[in-house]
Amino acid sequence: MMIGLLVTGHANFGSGLTSSLNLIAGEQEHYKYVDFLPEYSLEDLSREITKALDELKDCEGVLVFSDLPGGTPFKTAVEVGFPRGNVNVIAGANLPMMVEIAMSRKFIDDLEMLTQAALDTGKEQIVRYEFKKVEQQESEDGI
Repeated sequence: MMIGLLVTGHANFGSGLTSSLNLIAGEQEHYKYVDFLPEYSLEDLSREITKALDELKDCEGVLVFSDLPGGTPFKTAVEVGFPRGNVNVIAGANLPMMVEIAMSRKFIDDLEMLTQAALDTGKEQIVRYEFKKVEQQESEDGI
């Protein structure tokens, strides 16, 4: 069984990222998301993350993606997931990271390797567009 993925974050971060991921990479198996909606209490969030991790319990491990380091979804995922022993939690999730890991987990079944791949890809895919003006050169034959 492959490594399970869980995405959580503030408001509709989890469902929004999931929607984009499914459009690009197709519907995911062994995958859950938990939104932290404004009406949710900490207990609600903890219950929903626990439920999602329980549904992924037969996976080799679970990689949890969250939005902000130190945010409530991140801290709750750590508190609920860490005692299970086969759950890694990372923050700063972005779409390029999710697409890469959705594809990579088909052949990477080591939780630590997949976690490192997520971190590397997430950093590498943050880029800035640079406009470079190209000087026009006259051709030697005058055209």
